[in-house]
Amino acid sequence: METLPNLRKEFENEYQITKQFFEVYDDSLNDYAPHEKSMKMMPLATHIAEIFGWPEIIMKTENLDFSAGDYKPTFLNTKEELQQKFEEDYSKTKTVFSAMQEAELDGKWSMSMGEQILADFTKYSAMRHALDQITHHRAQLGVYYRLKNIPVPPSYGPSADTSDY
Repeated sequence: METLPNLRKEFENEYQITKQFFEVYDDSLNDYAPHEKSMKMMPLATHIAEIFGWPEIIMKTENLDFSAGDYKPTFLNTKEELQQKFEEDYSKTKTVFSAMQEAELDGKWSMSMGEQILADFTKYSAMRHALDQITHHRAQLGVYYRLKNIPVPPSYGPSADTSDY
């Protein structure tokens, strides 16, 4: 079984779901966090958008070293900036996927903090991890929405806020 067509489809599905979440994003709540240990809403949403660009990073590198400054977080202020970042990063992923070959998914990729290896993946498993992170963090965002009475879009079926529930 070829996995690349499945990855393309999964990223597209997650893109479509996330797009609905960002359409109802309320940037007047950027600094909202449900708990002192929780991320604020805009950094959480920004992180979700950035994950859509991870396949490009994964395919163009073999390691992401946080101590070397390989990762620089994005800071956004408006819904429009969030949607633009999301579209840009997903566009990069589509470009990478269109040029990839199945065998490239076997390459190695890791995250480190200097000499300390934080995660060691194949390029395929790093992308699967990215998909998991999208789902996980979008679910967090859905909780924030619920707590602030923002209608939660459907994900893998209707939500309590969709008309067909």
